[in-house]
Parts: sequence; C-alpha cells; structure tokens
Amino acid sequence: MDSELKLLPLNHGDYGTQRCRLGPKAMSHLKAKIGFPILISLPSGSCLCTAWPRKDLADGFLQADFMCSTMPRITTDFANSVVCLSQLKSLTPVKLKRVTVRVVLRTSEVKLYLSDTMLHELVRDLLRNMYVLPDYLITMTDDSPVVHVDILDMDPVTSCAGLITAKTSLNVKETVTQEWYRVAADSSSPYQVAGLDEICASLCEIINLPFSYQKTLATLGLTCPKGLLLVGPPGVGKTFLVKAVARQVGAYLISLSGPAIHGSRPGESEENLRKIFEKASAISQAGPCILFIDEIDSLCPKRGNSGNAPENRVVAQLLTLMDGIHSDNKMVIVAATNQPDAIDSALRRPGRFDKEIIIGNPTLSQRRAILEVLTSNMPISSDVDTGELADMTVGYVGADLSALCREAAMQVVLQAHQDSQEKLVTRAHFYDAFKKIRPSTARSAIGQVEFKPVYWEQIGGLEDIKLLLKQSIEWPMKYPEAFLRMGLTLPKGVLLYGPPGCAKTTLVKAVATSCHCAFFSVSGADLFSPYVGDSEKTLAQLFRQARASTPAVVFLDEIDAIVGCRSDSKTSSGVQERILSVLLNELDGVGLKTTERRGNQKLLEGKHCQADPMEFQEVINKSVMIVAATNRPDVLDDALLRPGRLDKLLYIPPPDEKARLAILKICTRNVPLHSDVCLEDLATATSFYSGADLQNLCKEAALVALHESQLQASCVKQEDFQKALASLPPSLNASYLLAYKKLSRYT
Repeated sequence: MDSELKLLPLNHGDYGTQRCRLGPKAMSHLKAKIGFPILISLPSGSCLCTAWPRKDLADGFLQADFMCSTMPRITTDFANSVVCLSQLKSLTPVKLKRVTVRVVLRTSEVKLYLSDTMLHELVRDLLRNMYVLPDYLITMTDDSPVVHVDILDMDPVTSCAGLITAKTSLNVKETVTQEWYRVAADSSSPYQVAGLDEICASLCEIINLPFSYQKTLATLGLTCPKGLLLVGPPGVGKTFLVKAVARQVGAYLISLSGPAIHGSRPGESEENLRKIFEKASAISQAGPCILFIDEIDSLCPKRGNSGNAPENRVVAQLLTLMDGIHSDNKMVIVAATNQPDAIDSALRRPGRFDKEIIIGNPTLSQRRAILEVLTSNMPISSDVDTGELADMTVGYVGADLSALCREAAMQVVLQAHQDSQEKLVTRAHFYDAFKKIRPSTARSAIGQVEFKPVYWEQIGGLEDIKLLLKQSIEWPMKYPEAFLRMGLTLPKGVLLYGPPGCAKTTLVKAVATSCHCAFFSVSGADLFSPYVGDSEKTLAQLFRQARASTPAVVFLDEIDAIVGCRSDSKTSSGVQERILSVLLNELDGVGLKTTERRGNQKLLEGKHCQADPMEFQEVINKSVMIVAATNRPDVLDDALLRPGRLDKLLYIPPPDEKARLAILKICTRNVPLHSDVCLEDLATATSFYSGADLQNLCKEAALVALHESQLQASCVKQEDFQKALASLPPSLNASYLLAYKKLSRYT
C-alpha cells in the first residue's frame, strides 16, 4: 500500500469528537481498532486521536481532529500536506484513576459567574471518554466557555493513552483566563536584564508583596504598597525593566501613556483613565496585574497654573483612582519618569507612590554586563574585550550601548555584502562605531567637547608635573583600592597656573585621555548670561551632567575670568560672586544628589568598608575631578584655593633647555629637516620661549623654507630656523616670570 496519506479537512460532524478518519488498508497496517487511540506526529506538533474508518472507505487519505495536541492550535496547509504512515502510531488505552488539569476560561466574567462545583462538573463532562497524554492541551469548540484544558498529571503515568471515564478523579489545580494563559506562555521566555539585577530584585520584592504575602500582611495589619515610581535618565532601561519584572513575577502588564488618555472633549481624558483602571481592576481579580504609566510627568504635571485645567483634572482623577484601590486588590501601579520634580507633589507621598527607585547611568561593571548580554548572540572575534569597551563607554546608557553594538554589526553586514562572505565583529568595528555613537547624555550637555586624544609622550619635558598630575587625578581613578588601603580620600580639585603657552590645557587633555573619562570644558562665554540666575543654573547643570557621566573631569579654563576675588570690589561683579558661591558649594558637596544615585548605594568609608576593589572603584568614581587653569592666580579668591576645594596647586613653569629640546623634537617629528639642523643649538638659543612659541617657531621655519624656494623646498635648513628666530621674539621675559616666583604660597 501507499506509505503516504494526503491530509484532508475534517468533516463537519467530526469536530470536537477526537476522531481520525483512515482507509481500511491504513487501519489494517497500523492494527488499529475502531475507537482506539492513535498518535500522529506532525512538524507543527503531535496530536492524539481515535481511529475511525472513512465513510467512503477510500485509501490514501487522512482526516483528523487536532483537539488534543501539544500545541493550542496545529495549523496545516491541507493543499500540500502529506503524512507518512511512519508518523502514525497505535497506542494501548488505559483507564485513568486520577487526572490533574489546568482550565483556561474564555473571559474573566465566566470565572465570576461559575462556582467551583459548576466548573468542576463542566470540565468533567467535557473530558469524559477522551484519551489524553501528559503535557497535552485539549482545545474546545468556540461556543464553549472553556478554551483549553491542560493535562498536568495523570495516574497511572505510562506511555499508553489515558482514558478519562466517569470513575476518574478529576483535580482542577488552577483556573485562569485566556489572557492569563498568554501571560504564562510569555513568562516562559523572560527578558535578560543586565546590570540591574539588584534593582530588579528589589522591584520584584515590592511587587510580589501584595501577590504572595497578602494574608500575612493582613494578619499583621499592614497595607500593601500601591504604587512605585522609577526615576532615571532616558535610555537607562526603565520600561524594559518593568516588562522583565512582569514576566518574572507572572503579572499581567497594562501600559498607559499620555496620548492614549487625552481626549478632545471635556471629561474624555478622565473617562479614559477610569476605563483603564476598571480593566486593570477586573484583571487583578484573576491574578496579579501591573499598571505601567510611562512618562508620568507629561500626564500629571504640577498643578497651580490656571492654563492647565485639563491636566489638573487628570491629576485629580488619578489621585482619586489611586486612593480607591483596595488593599486586598492584586494590582500595583508602576510609573516611570526622567523629570521627577515635574510631577505633582500629591502623587509622591505614601499611600500613592509609596516607593521611589532611582536608576542612574550604568557603572563600569553594569556596562560590562550589558555588553556581554548584547554581544552574546553576535559573532564576536577573540580580540573583542567587553571590559575594555565598558571602560571606554563612560556615560553611555543601555540604549547607547545597544546602538553601539548595532552599529558595529552593521559595518560587518555591509562588508560581508560587498565581499560576499561572512565576517566576525572585531575590535576595529567597535572602535569605528564608537566614533559615530556618542552618549545620549552628551548630546545636550553643557561643556561636552570632543578633542583629539593627547598622550603623555606628546608633551615634552615637565616630567615632575606629569607625575604630580598622575598622582592627583589618574591614580585615584585607576587605583582606588590603594587609596582605601592607605586611608586617603579622593582629591576634589587641581589648579594649574603659570605663564601662557606652557601646556596647561594640553596637560589636562592628556589626563582625560589616560583616565578614559568624560571631559567637560567650560569658559566664561559658556556661563555668563544676561538673565539673573541663569549663569549659576548653567554651572549647576554642568556639574549634574558630569556626575551622571562619572568618572569625569570638569576643566575650567581661564578660571580668573569666570570667578574673581570677592574682596576686590573693583574687579568682581555680582555675577562672578554668585558663580563663585555655586562653585564653592559644588566643590564642598561634589557627589550625587538624590536623583543622581548610581549602583548599589553603599557608602564605603574607612576600615568599616567590606567590599571588593571593583565595588569601591565604582562608588569612589562617583566624585567629579575639577581641574582649573589660570595665568592670574593672584586674582583668585582665597576660599577657592584652600585644601578641600582645589587641593593641589601646580605651577607650570616655562620649559628649560632640556624640555625645549624635547619639545622641538616632538614639533619637528613630521617636518623634513636638513642635515645641518641642530636642535640642541636651537634649544640653547630659545631662552624664554614657551612651548607654544616653539611650536610656532617650527611652523614659521617651514613657511620660510617654502617662501625662499617658491614652494619647491623639500626640507627645512638651519638658516630657515635662524630667520624664523629673528622674526619671532619670545613671549616671556625675566620680569614677567619674576612675578610668579614672588607668589610664594603657590610655588
């Protein structure tokens, strides 16, 4: 006989009967008796049917009712489906003594109107004389109030098909609605939350309280928390965290946004809000429910403005609905915002939003965990180090890191399309993506600048100053465990002073490059504003953004133009005094404000600290290093220069002969020199020349060579340097340097 059977649609009278129609030859080959169970294995799942002959006794065809299968719905293309006889297997029936099931109802109203006894009898009637197997689903007809019946367990447990009879003991373990059944199916594949494990555990604990410990809390006379507020910058993962927690705790998630609430006619917004709360309350009767309000600051702004009457009514309606939530209700309201101060204060009290969880910018270990999850499904080369990438991505949030990995992968896709071969994502791809994807916090940041990396080798001389800068700035950021071991605290600020052109700004860039930290540079033009209070607000915002991107260096160039001396009434102005006051307060309180917390919020101080070095590094790096530069230290206020504010005062002297030789070698590294050029003689002849003067001297000598040869020169000669020396006098002199030496307190 033919080994293949063409699959045909079921006859109308066989729906809901668990029958399988076969030809006589197929039944004879399977040795199947009429009404006995047959297991059919299909690509989309397996189903259990009972063998029945076709009415026309035609062979080569198969008709089956897929009501008892491993899937809720087995979809089949009847036009092209062919089933082999090897996919059919006759099973031995056995009468069941006991069966445990889970019942899936069509709507929550059915669960309210059906008592437990009525539901038990209804399910017994539906399952009578039906063959089942463990972990199989029985799909009912569309007119039945029951959608699915899951076979959780049966006795005896054998490889035979179990028959449910009138004597079988039926145990309904769980009754859920169709919506809850989908939630349970989604919870089987939870989200991967990286870097927020502690916050996720805390959130799960708060949400699980009314769901898991309702009777215990009622016995103790306690009420469950009704609301939870998530505060954090955009892209940090607030919405993703709520979705992950909902799947983890098995709660039904209802998302609510402002545009979905607001209506055109008066009272429509409040009506829509009431409908959503009624839906959440009805769903919570069947199981835990989370009502998530995203961007709640746009839905419930602060009241008090007469022009915001519609928003004020929405706020009042939300307050009333939150107060009307019963303590025994399995519903928790979770809201998210990046502007907590813009929310009406009536919402931020116990009884409404009881808890507030701050999610800040990811720390070093959190960025590493996020990158490991993002690259887990990518073809990564062996030269890619997630720890190195995490060290480079200071100030990046989860969305930025996702965009970084996506950009690196897109470069591989484009190259593979051009070369017609598959490639791996290498370190070079991530470096190219790093140049294109910048942190979202830096897009509107004040003082955020980009500069070409400067390395210590590019700065000639100043070896003692380099060592002092490394000790003051680089060591605390890179080796915090050593500072903890010696009982040292992180310095708050460094002042570089000296004549112009002596590499003060270049030294700061080298520090920022070696520390792999965020770099903010601000000048007087960035701060001063014609509006009262705007300058101080800008400076405070600068420090707030720097704290969000720690470790960070805030560079105040020409600080004498930003803040002056308060005792000198002729030179100081009201704006400078107010900016100085803000700067002093920031230096005294450099740290994290309430809404800027990051990581695990543990204070690590002294010998009582019990933490690993990495944990301490993340906590101590929350501070911001202030680096200021000036060539007028005599006009700065004394309160700014005391220890505890600008701890280190470093004098950057003009280069000596040895330093000038090193600078000349660096400046002429890419300049073709003639054999008669003697850099040692030039270093001797350039007394009182600053580093900027020497760099300009080399440029001028190259221009002289081009001018003398009418753009035909191929190298720079000694005489070109002599002509350049004659036209470029030094910018420093003995009397000018003597003024710095007289400042004994700075030397």
